[in-house]
Amino acid sequence: MTHRTPTPSPSTVATSTSASSTGTADDSPARPRRGAHRTAAAALLAGALVVGPALAASAHVRVSADDPAAGGYSVLTFRVPNESDTAGTTAVTVDLPTDTPLRSVSVEPVPGWSAEVVTGDLPEPVAVDGGELTEAPLQVTWTADPGVEIGPGEFQRFVVSAGPLPEAGTDVVLPATQTYSDGEVVAWDEPVVAGEEEPNAPAPSFTTVAAADDEGATTDAEVTTTAASTGAAVADATDSSARWLAGGGLVIAVAAFLLALVGAAGRRRASR
Repeated sequence: MTHRTPTPSPSTVATSTSASSTGTADDSPARPRRGAHRTAAAALLAGALVVGPALAASAHVRVSADDPAAGGYSVLTFRVPNESDTAGTTAVTVDLPTDTPLRSVSVEPVPGWSAEVVTGDLPEPVAVDGGELTEAPLQVTWTADPGVEIGPGEFQRFVVSAGPLPEAGTDVVLPATQTYSDGEVVAWDEPVVAGEEEPNAPAPSFTTVAAADDEGATTDAEVTTTAASTGAAVADATDSSARWLAGGGLVIAVAAFLLALVGAAGRRRASR
């Protein structure tokens, strides 16, 4: 008797196929991937929103003081970026304070640029060192030579040495003017108020700090005395070391002599 294998009915095949297709759709990782992509895109957008304003703010003309201690001299570095897409910066002018004047201002040469420090009368005399100051440096201007400029996407540093700086806690404001090759002039002269949003064109500025405590400073006499004491100590140590070495050398020499005598006596006894 012949046995036949039962053939599945069409309805059974369809049900199996449908279940297989459904299982494939449920196991697909497509949805989680789309969610990850959306999360990454959101993170990039948030980063751009944070970095964008920071980059815009950093494009302003800034000044930094290497040592803003009151009463001293400091190297002031002006960082001037070019913010135009079509023109170059051909001149930069910095106005110096007149209420707390800087009595000495000198410039560091910049290749391709000429610099001029303008000195003139102060609006009102300023009391300094028991006297009155009526004249001081008022302005510094850097001008690019023909064919030289700060191009789009570039910046240039301009450096001066200035002082003495005013008392600690003084905001030294140094308004700047930037001239472009197309005739545009940008004034960086808006005051910056602590706790408020920075203006569009803030004036470069820095704040002086207290000088180091002189009581803890070492005077020239103290340095000389310390050096002399240190030299004497070194000399004593050297002399003592030399004496020890000399004494040690003498002991070694005596020991060697005695050993030589003992050896000679031994050889004489052996020869007998």
